[in-house]
Amino acid sequence: MAEDGKPRRGSGKNGDRRVVPLDKNRRGTGDAARRRTREQNAEPRVDPPPYRRRTTVRRVDRDPFRPALQLLDGGSPKTSRGGKGGTQARKTPARGRGTPTQRQPPRNPVRRNRSQPASRKRRMVKRRLPRLASPNKRLRIGTVLVLLVFVVIGGRLVELQVTDAAAYAAAALDQRLYEEIVPAERGSILDRDGNALAFSADARYVYADPEMISDPQAVADQLSPVLGVPASELLPKLQRQKNDNGDAVRFVYLARGVDPEVGDRVTALANPAVRVRHDERRVVPGHDLAANILGFTGDETKGLAGLEAQYDDLLRGVDGKRTYEVTPGNDPQEIPGGFNREEAARPGSSLQLTIDQDLQFRAQQILTERMKKANGTFGAAVIMDVKTGEVVGLASAPSYDAADPFKYDAKLMQDWTANAVLEPGSVHKAIIVSAAIQEGLIKPDETIVVPPTLKVADNVYEDTHYHTKRPMTLGGILAYSSNVGTIELADMLGPEKVYEYQQRFGLGSPTGVGVAGEAEGIVRPSDTWQGSDHGSIPIGLGVAVTPLQMAAAYNAIANGGTWIQPSLIKSTIAPDGTVTQAPAPATRQVISKETSDAMRHLLQAPIAVPDGTGHTAHLDGYLIGGKTGTGQLAKDGGYAPGEVAGFVGFAPADDPKYTVSVFIYTPGGGGGAVAGPAFRDIMAFTMGHFRVPPSTEAEPEFQIYG
Repeated sequence: MAEDGKPRRGSGKNGDRRVVPLDKNRRGTGDAARRRTREQNAEPRVDPPPYRRRTTVRRVDRDPFRPALQLLDGGSPKTSRGGKGGTQARKTPARGRGTPTQRQPPRNPVRRNRSQPASRKRRMVKRRLPRLASPNKRLRIGTVLVLLVFVVIGGRLVELQVTDAAAYAAAALDQRLYEEIVPAERGSILDRDGNALAFSADARYVYADPEMISDPQAVADQLSPVLGVPASELLPKLQRQKNDNGDAVRFVYLARGVDPEVGDRVTALANPAVRVRHDERRVVPGHDLAANILGFTGDETKGLAGLEAQYDDLLRGVDGKRTYEVTPGNDPQEIPGGFNREEAARPGSSLQLTIDQDLQFRAQQILTERMKKANGTFGAAVIMDVKTGEVVGLASAPSYDAADPFKYDAKLMQDWTANAVLEPGSVHKAIIVSAAIQEGLIKPDETIVVPPTLKVADNVYEDTHYHTKRPMTLGGILAYSSNVGTIELADMLGPEKVYEYQQRFGLGSPTGVGVAGEAEGIVRPSDTWQGSDHGSIPIGLGVAVTPLQMAAAYNAIANGGTWIQPSLIKSTIAPDGTVTQAPAPATRQVISKETSDAMRHLLQAPIAVPDGTGHTAHLDGYLIGGKTGTGQLAKDGGYAPGEVAGFVGFAPADDPKYTVSVFIYTPGGGGGAVAGPAFRDIMAFTMGHFRVPPSTEAEPEFQIYG
């Protein structure tokens, strides 16, 4: 043994060099004895490290489980050595030459039962081991599968992040976006001087997001007393619903145009699904002033009647929309710096009328008072500017409050000036007299023999002022409203000419004034006349007109024979203040100026003659030209019970400025008694309001009989 503790090299029997390991239990002589002598004589020293055994480097089989299987099978483990089979049994060193480790018995020897027969032993020895799968193959398959998974994942990532990235990003953004309507300011309706008849004021609207409401009934019960809306009306709006595209509805109006105080109370409820925003509401300061003309709007400030409906597109404008990004959750909040897009609302234009609000108010007041005295059902009054055709007053009675219209019956909302279809009665006689003069059949100062009665077909016509058969002047025919004299003039004209002049004066056709639902009236062609029509139509029976049509007809007589289209719209005013004047009204020459001048004189007879039918329309200081009439109300192809009393005229007769048409439907009563006083009062206010100077000429005198 060397001093470094390693075994000393020596020579074997055959001269081979071998290593002899030390064994403490072995007793012997030679090198071992000499070693003991040196150890006894030497100084004490640290024991060397354990001896090192020279071992044969074995190749480890790639299958670590094969030796164990061999032992269990009763054989001995084998080590791969190469060769044909790839493995062979490890050689056991010869006795006395192997290492102690090699001479030790196996740790877990398999005990063999020697009593077993040899065949059993052979069977156990010859038992074939199971063939194990190759790990290389498994690794290759596993690697391929892993690579396929990564390829699929990579492809999906490319699809999500490149191909469909924009679509998914848009969808994600859409889930975070919130839309809010920005109402457009509705234009105002103004009178001729710019006074507001209807305008929009600051208000609030209340809306909800049904998707955020888990208990619609509870929310409806909570909001009902605050908004003043029944819970049964709120509940359907608060329930979740889908739009036409199948998307969830996230915005529904609960109330519009509410007072700001109501909006504050809703905000105080602190319900994240119900919110309040700025809105507008329609304000009608005059309430019933021109209500039948103006009409009204609904909850969403959309025109539902009258001018509000007729010109809704012009007045309403276009609502805007604000889209912004909000936080998720039950209480979404706008994200500062997030997506925000706003489409600005475009305000509506304003509408300026030719109506004068002071005259309109007084006309409505007078008409209502006279209608009540006569127990009338309705009344209509039209005031026109003779030269321009502008309608400065358009009154209907009864009326309603346009600021709160839904509590009134729809019948009260009727515009009787343009929608009432009624018989003009004797008011129609001025057209027959004008046509006879214009056609040269009679001169203004000539007479015609008029009998006390006249039979036409199966009807007998007579005058209200009894007289014998005698000549009558044209002034007398108009002053006493002679039925017989008018029918005789119509016979001279013939049915064709009567129908022609009816059309010339605009009867039976809408005037185009600009109001909604204007009626046409009924004027029958001459080839449809039968029997008594030849006597009834000339005196205004069997003809259906509107008060507006009759006003335009008399306005043509006052305006030098020129019919001018009535106009109600003066101009439109854009949001930027640009004013666009209404188109010029249509005009046409109906009769000559000479005929017009003659008729302006002759039509003063009903008022100037003391017992004339229109004496009740006499107005101090002004010459009045006009005519009374009594007819019936056309209804459902027939006539309604009662009578329609009318009076149409102009003033001053020597220089006409304004034309007034009044009709009142009553249980009974003539035009002079019922409509005459209303005409007088309205004309008196009109003359004073527009500061029309009094007439300079004296009231003419008329001779009735020739």
